[in-house]
Amino acid sequence: MPTQEGTPHAGVPDEPALDVPPPQPSESAPVAEAAKAEASKAGASKAEPSKAEPSKAGASKAGRNLPAAMGVGLTLGISLILILTFVPRVWIGVISVALAIATWEVARRLREADVLVPRIPLIVGGQAVIWLGWPYGAMGVLSSFMATVLACMVWRLFDHGLRATPRNFLRDTAITVFVAAWIPLLGAFTTLMVLEENGARKVLVFMIAVVCSDVGGYAAGVLFGKHPMVPAISPKKSWEGFAGSLVFCVIGCLLTVTLMLHANSLIGILLGVALVFVATMGDLIESQIKRELGIKDMGTLLPGHGGIMDRLDSLLPSAFVAWAVLTALV
Repeated sequence: MPTQEGTPHAGVPDEPALDVPPPQPSESAPVAEAAKAEASKAGASKAEPSKAEPSKAGASKAGRNLPAAMGVGLTLGISLILILTFVPRVWIGVISVALAIATWEVARRLREADVLVPRIPLIVGGQAVIWLGWPYGAMGVLSSFMATVLACMVWRLFDHGLRATPRNFLRDTAITVFVAAWIPLLGAFTTLMVLEENGARKVLVFMIAVVCSDVGGYAAGVLFGKHPMVPAISPKKSWEGFAGSLVFCVIGCLLTVTLMLHANSLIGILLGVALVFVATMGDLIESQIKRELGIKDMGTLLPGHGGIMDRLDSLLPSAFVAWAVLTALV
């Protein structure tokens, strides 16, 4: 029977293999291998970006996308000035939307870290804290804040049903109360401020002061920053930047308090010093929270800035201090 191709016939011995010497390597082989290696290195060097180049286009020394940050900041600033000048009551609506987004950003980041804050009662209650300050003043703010805290406690207690045992209830509830105080309660003081006599001007004084603090700290920190302030919390914040914030903020408050509110210049100096300290603490508080959560920004809504909460970190505690100083002394 015929056999398959390549299979020897039964009973027939295989042909002896020919004694053929192995091929000798060509003298040009090492040269060719070296050429291939050089070409491979050249391709890799073109594909990989230089380490000296910045990782992101437009990134500044402080780590921000400076053109985007300036564009967003300028747009927001002009919009807020127009609102406070022509329709100051609309400020309450702007604040309510911003604080709702900020609360959602923080709650989302906390849930990513397995901290279950009750988002629905926190956001809805936060809106009550903002809006009830309009008809009822400070009493409306305080009452709605306490109602929000109680609602969040009950929600977290039964969010997995009546038969399930709550897990990490104390931790999650404590963090929820912190978020409610950090965002809607502090933000509500801007509502109380705008409703006062010359309220729109007071809010403008407060906003200009915080912007001066940020700009002065950023410029001085980038140009002269050599001595870290609290490197374990915020490595880029320096004492030189803090000094720049102090100078710019005091000058800004001195001018706005005397020219816009026609008040004593010493009030402007006091307000400037107080706001620099509080705004810096607000930055550091959020920096530590983000460090513990292992994130860089709370969100991505504002190019060059991060999220809404990344812009409110210094404004929120400053709002309470500005309200207290201007209400008591002006």
